[in-house]
Amino acid sequence: MTRTIIESKTKTAVMGFDQPFTVIGERINPTGRKILNAELEAGDFTRVKADAIAQVAAGATVLDINSGAVFSNKMAEDPRYADNNFVEPTLMRQLIEKVQEVTDCPLCIDSSVPGALENGLAAAEGRPLLNSVTGEEERLELVLPLVKKYNVPVVAISNDDTGISEDPDVRFAVAKKIVERAADFGIPAHDIVVDPLVMPIGAMGTAGLQVFTLVRRLREELGVNTTCGASNISFGLPNRHGINNAFLPMAMGAGMTSAIMNPVAIPVGPKKLAEKRAKIEAAGIVIPDGMDDETICRLFGIGSTKSRAGKEMEAIRAANFLTNNDDSGSEWIRTNKPPSADGEAGGRGGRRGSRRRRA
Repeated sequence: MTRTIIESKTKTAVMGFDQPFTVIGERINPTGRKILNAELEAGDFTRVKADAIAQVAAGATVLDINSGAVFSNKMAEDPRYADNNFVEPTLMRQLIEKVQEVTDCPLCIDSSVPGALENGLAAAEGRPLLNSVTGEEERLELVLPLVKKYNVPVVAISNDDTGISEDPDVRFAVAKKIVERAADFGIPAHDIVVDPLVMPIGAMGTAGLQVFTLVRRLREELGVNTTCGASNISFGLPNRHGINNAFLPMAMGAGMTSAIMNPVAIPVGPKKLAEKRAKIEAAGIVIPDGMDDETICRLFGIGSTKSRAGKEMEAIRAANFLTNNDDSGSEWIRTNKPPSADGEAGGRGGRRGSRRRRA
């Protein structure tokens, strides 16, 4: 049975077909996050640490650390900062050191810069996942020696020198090529985690069917674990969480064993709360004096003022339970039972009874 082992100094995450789905938290990534990018340029890692803690609390079993920052202000002072090969190696080491100060969650080192990958491998405690290698010849020759040297698993992205193909057979062929080239370096297939590349369903109506078919082939023919950028499937569409919530369990059913995703529901901020209060009052509903913001969020279904697991995590935990990868439903119960509710033994007794009937 294929098992991909990812470790920190004290914890182990096991990716496999008979294992709970591996959630790789994506939040520590300055790409598209202007505030985080600015903070990193100023040497402020407060948000990085908070994001690490929040993602682990929400259910991430691995944390992706991406060093792709753009330091525009420093670039104006020193042209070297225009080169990611100069910026990312130092930043990657700093990010990993700061994250390891607040959590012992296993890490995924994410960069297109070889120097950043090697600095990350040197700084990370345990056995991190390396993200990533592609089928491009130059990339294979740069990354696979690092994978072998540090004895770590690697994400293999199914594109090559010709780009990203819309043909799933071509993407499978690229994945197979990477697995075979890795074997030439003495890297086993169980240390290759293939990203088959999820296309946006809004742009390609067959994107979901393609990835499900491709994941099955990767499992059955190559025997490898798989991952993806889960939110890609819903890019550009309204109610993205609804699409993601359906996609993840279906991908799991096809054999996908992990995803790089945001496990955290973004807390409701003051602006959204003020807008909701105004709508409630305009509808003639009187909000009692002293009602706190969290109660308003709960009563009117607008989320929470607190950081918590997102709906995608709920879908994953349900799928883990339904595929017998959640022992006696313990994780589902732990994360869904109201803290003040009674009758825990009775609920579990019902499940034990069902198990006896099946026996």
